Amino acid sequence: MLVNIHVKNMALIKEADIALGNGLNILSGETGAGKSILLGAIAVALGLQGFKGFAREGAEYALSELVFVAENPEQRALLEELGIPMEEDEVIISRRLSKGRAASKINGETVPVSLVKKVGALLIDIHGQHENQALLHIRKHLELLDDFAKENLGDLREEYQESYRKYGELKKELEQAQLDNAARAKEMDFLSFEIAEIEEASLQKGEDESLEEDYKKLANGREILEAVTEAYHLCGTDGASDSTGRALRSLASVAEYDSSLKALYEQLLDVDNLLNDFSREVSAYAQELDADEETLRCTEERLDLINRLKTKYGNTIEAILGYKEEKEKRFQVLEHYEEYLAELESRFAACRKKLDEQAEALTRIRKKAAVRFSEQVCQALQELNFLDVRFELEFRRLEDYTASGLDEVCFMISTNPGQPLRPVQDTASGGELSRIMLAVKSIMADQEKVETLIFDEIDSGISGRTAQKVSEKLAVIAGTHQVICITHLAQIAAMADVHFMIEKKVLGEETQTSIRQLDERESIEELARILGGAKITQTVLDGAKEMKELAKTSKK
Repeated sequence: MLVNIHVKNMALIKEADIALGNGLNILSGETGAGKSILLGAIAVALGLQGFKGFAREGAEYALSELVFVAENPEQRALLEELGIPMEEDEVIISRRLSKGRAASKINGETVPVSLVKKVGALLIDIHGQHENQALLHIRKHLELLDDFAKENLGDLREEYQESYRKYGELKKELEQAQLDNAARAKEMDFLSFEIAEIEEASLQKGEDESLEEDYKKLANGREILEAVTEAYHLCGTDGASDSTGRALRSLASVAEYDSSLKALYEQLLDVDNLLNDFSREVSAYAQELDADEETLRCTEERLDLINRLKTKYGNTIEAILGYKEEKEKRFQVLEHYEEYLAELESRFAACRKKLDEQAEALTRIRKKAAVRFSEQVCQALQELNFLDVRFELEFRRLEDYTASGLDEVCFMISTNPGQPLRPVQDTASGGELSRIMLAVKSIMADQEKVETLIFDEIDSGISGRTAQKVSEKLAVIAGTHQVICITHLAQIAAMADVHFMIEKKVLGEETQTSIRQLDERESIEELARILGGAKITQTVLDGAKEMKELAKTSKK
């Protein structure tokens, strides 16, 4: 579960440290106080969105840090599979923006955002303000069903997707393979030309680098010879070598009188030997130096040929040879075209057969799961004040394969007796969509390993008795999960096990958002504010107190 949120320099939040509790955590406050900023900070930490629009203007850095406690053994095992060390129960996820660069860490170790997202998906489920609208898109319905049935599906969906990928590749290859005789002959002629051109060059790996060195030496031969000759004269018998020889003779005559002189003599002797070695080597180099114009021309032509081939076939000799190998394979295919086409069609047919079998297996599992899913959603909807509701899943078979199979699933609902089932996206109001999604989330929560659920304004479009039913449902979910809920409704806020107030204040010339936990009295006062608005009378306070007591009773 999420035990702590630390936010620094995020929009209106200069710094906030929120210690969350078990059960139902409620966040309330005036509209515009900054509730969405807090959820944004959570999303930033989990890599679900960037810092843009959230980082506080003028701050040196922005930070969002989440501290989770993972006590569920299955959850811990999944985290360890992702390479997250679990010596302690804590998982600390942080994301920091400094000097325009963002860095993510898990337990102090820098990690890619992709890993943060995977870890976050195991630890927390965020239901945003606009997620209800996802029900208006029919593809979401299949996703939700597959999430419900994932234990039954096992690895089948991933296996199907791999087959679908291969099917797409083979289909594309088969389409591209449809050549008439004239087109095939034309392509073979061109391939023959390219292969022959590369073969005639007789390229050797590393040859270009060696030639570049030779060319550099040959092209600058005269300048090299002059420099080498000068060095030889300066260090040879007419230069330094002659001088060191005379110096050696001088020291030799007195070295026997002082041991220190003998040491100096030996040092100079080493220098003399080095100079002599150098003179011999530089002389040999000068003699071997070939400034032959013909050799230079041949080297230049060879380099020109290699560079021309690089321009056409690849940036390196290895790439050119790889290109040739590719074209040879293609030539073999075209040369034995009928056999290739027959083999390709056979592979395509086998892949399609396998895809069919996997798609049918997916459909069978989904239809079986859909019965349970419908029953449980229908029960949950009744608990959310849909009194005479019917809910079913309609399966439609698609004409062609998709990455999800051959199924299109549509949520069908009837909210009044005598009314036929109709697609959710065609009939449900905004408030009904909220409750339908909450119903789905409630049954998913029972089987998910995720311990923390966040609901952002799940109360959208509801009031009165329906709001009370939603609050009771949230309390039920909070009995087995940690729930964090942002709300504007007193009925939901009254159910809080832990209640936080989000306030916006002007300090000097600066606007800041603060978050603090409310005690029992303060929670009742906040309920009164929600109920009564600007003027809070004793009657409103009494009503808020009664609402709090009734909420406690309903949770027993």
